[in-house]
Amino acid sequence: MAELNDKQIIRSWQKNANAWIAVIQKEAIESRKLVTNQAVIDAIDAYRPTTALDVGCGEGWLTRAMSEKKMQAFGVDVAPLLIAQARQHGGGRFAVCSYEALAAGSLSGRKFDAVVCNFSLLGKKSVDDLIAAAPTLMTDCGHLFIQTLHPVVASGDLPYASGWRQGSACADLTDPAPWYFRTIAAWIACFVKCGLRLIECREPVHPKTKIPASILFICAKI
Repeated sequence: MAELNDKQIIRSWQKNANAWIAVIQKEAIESRKLVTNQAVIDAIDAYRPTTALDVGCGEGWLTRAMSEKKMQAFGVDVAPLLIAQARQHGGGRFAVCSYEALAAGSLSGRKFDAVVCNFSLLGKKSVDDLIAAAPTLMTDCGHLFIQTLHPVVASGDLPYASGWRQGSACADLTDPAPWYFRTIAAWIACFVKCGLRLIECREPVHPKTKIPASILFICAKI
């Protein structure tokens, strides 16, 4: 599976930027509309941050939602078309920035009470490096919020083992991005290795299917 890598994820999202904007505007993903959008907002708001970094912000809906909660919200994404759309709607500050640049210190020492990754951690090395850099992006009392597919549910019929997987065709996206599947244990091991401690884990349940629509990790510095 040599073709499944972090670079392919970036190419896919740049290719699908306009389609993704339409998906969000139409609220075409039921689980987001019914469960996960509010789940991440509630989780962040419970910790009362005043500043927030939205990593992989897309067209900026979550950045705007955090701004409405009176946070100073800053959204970053690698896709210029998504950032252009975010800036057009306003409701926060936005910049084109890759995960590699974030990990390399592109924000020049800026720190945030909340570093948020909402369904935006798909890669392997880029994600490992970003999580390793997360403590440098957080204030001393800051938190890292990661919402992602629930590994037990998302594994489907495939073996429950970390590794690259093909993207699934959905929501009119072409050449959907591949993603690196991680078990719950692999996520936790990554947090510990990167100087973080898991302080809360939430499993938002879909009201129709009665199964978890996502898993939400909340971490603090060790």
